[in-house]
Amino acid sequence: MIRAIALDDEILALRIIENYAEKIENLSLEKVFNKQSDAQKHLNKFPVDLIFLDIEMPVKNGLDFYKNISQNTKVIFTTAYSEYAVDAFSVHAVDYLLKPFSFERFKTAVEKVKNNSENHEAKHLSIRADYKLHKINFDTIQLIEGLDDYIKIHLKDSTKITARSSMKSIMEKLSEKDFIRVHRSFIVPVSDIKTIVNKNIHIAEFIIPIGETYKDEVMKILNK
Repeated sequence: MIRAIALDDEILALRIIENYAEKIENLSLEKVFNKQSDAQKHLNKFPVDLIFLDIEMPVKNGLDFYKNISQNTKVIFTTAYSEYAVDAFSVHAVDYLLKPFSFERFKTAVEKVKNNSENHEAKHLSIRADYKLHKINFDTIQLIEGLDDYIKIHLKDSTKITARSSMKSIMEKLSEKDFIRVHRSFIVPVSDIKTIVNKNIHIAEFIIPIGETYKDEVMKILNK
């Protein structure tokens, strides 16, 4: 699933993007913004995979806004001005949509994001905690523990990162072939599931229970 937001100072332009996005599978347009400050506040709390971004806007143009985003987020520029195309691709934009653009053109741009994601599958997790954006390599994660509205990421070097997130949201950011949820409160690396003792998985000093809902998926891994 591609998680996206849209930022444009024109409300009509945002409505068109919303309408197009609803028709595309595996694209979740989570929010739209007509003010850069509101979009930035959202990104600080909820990193996304993609931004549909206008260029000509009050305060700061879209190119400068995108350059100041610290997280690894792809961008599709949506603008009425063709003269910014070279600058847009210099910041590695996925695509450059000239207004007014059709649904088919919009769909083609989103397909590029999907293809790019498949060809360059993420090997790290980006998550905001303690007022910082953490980039965590998948192979350093020992397990992830759910704590009500928070998650605690246990790393193999014994450090821990606590962030506000649901287990469902964090699972969507992980590689499905590398991680599995084994309990409503635990996600573990698939490669670390070696043996099960009394319905528990042993990883380093941790003893992790297998939830009844998840036991069939865990057994499939062991039987591979």
